[in-house]
Amino acid sequence: MTYISKKFDIDQKYILYPGNCFQLLKKIPDNFIDLTITSPPYFMGKEYDTSFDIEDFMQAHDAILPEIIRITKKGGSICWQVGYHVRKGAVIPLDFLVHDIMKNFAEIYLRNRIVWTYGHGLHAKKRFSGRHETILWYTKGRDYYFNLDGVRVPQKYPGKRYYKGSKKGEFSGNPLGKNPSDLWEIPNVKANHPEKTEHPCQFPVALVQRIVKALSPQGGWILDPYIGAGTTGIAAILEKRKLVGAEINRSYYKIAHNRCSQALKNEIQYRPIDKPIFQPNPSQSVAIKPTNFKWY
Repeated sequence: MTYISKKFDIDQKYILYPGNCFQLLKKIPDNFIDLTITSPPYFMGKEYDTSFDIEDFMQAHDAILPEIIRITKKGGSICWQVGYHVRKGAVIPLDFLVHDIMKNFAEIYLRNRIVWTYGHGLHAKKRFSGRHETILWYTKGRDYYFNLDGVRVPQKYPGKRYYKGSKKGEFSGNPLGKNPSDLWEIPNVKANHPEKTEHPCQFPVALVQRIVKALSPQGGWILDPYIGAGTTGIAAILEKRKLVGAEINRSYYKIAHNRCSQALKNEIQYRPIDKPIFQPNPSQSVAIKPTNFKWY
């Protein structure tokens, strides 16, 4: 019977460590993890933050990133998802700060700066409302695992053909679909989202699923040192990967453990990545021009 272990053991497939991630990382061998995907604390006053100070954010990353790199396999990937640190209306892009550290490691290469955009969030009054965050995808070494065919999306113009040259008349797009690009529009987890838990900053499963499918082989080890509500674990289980995760908050750990257990039983509720973001009701799709409308 498959179960979730609380202790690191390479003979187990699913490990959720209830404690500080540094204690877990020390137990993981060098060159062991295929893919790390996580979103660290932003130091903006959430209950799991230890500070409001951006210098503390940098110090935390100075400590953890060398450990993450140590345990990553040659050819493995590190995906670090961050947003913006906002204090008194001033915005600091956290991916800039993370990259300032990562660029100092000779064996680490930035492959993409993926923009994750979503439609809902807090409305700003003195600046444009923020509707995106970023994922920095690094690889350890120049040769790395990348399965583009596993995450292709439908062609925008599936019937498009070459109009000249030796391939004239043939379909110009890849029959498996197109590259999803570095701009991903995936709904974030808000009140009415089927995945919503008590965690205030929750990954959507679809976001992590795409990364897991593209950047790790089946049976590979996935790590999330700040696993929160367990979304990375769910994506790993759904895609037949092994899992190592840590969560220091007891209530969040319980949520993560329960959700991963549901995923193992095929009982987890989640929003599929291929579900359309918006499906209009045909009976309500007629546009009505406002009486005060005018052209400028």
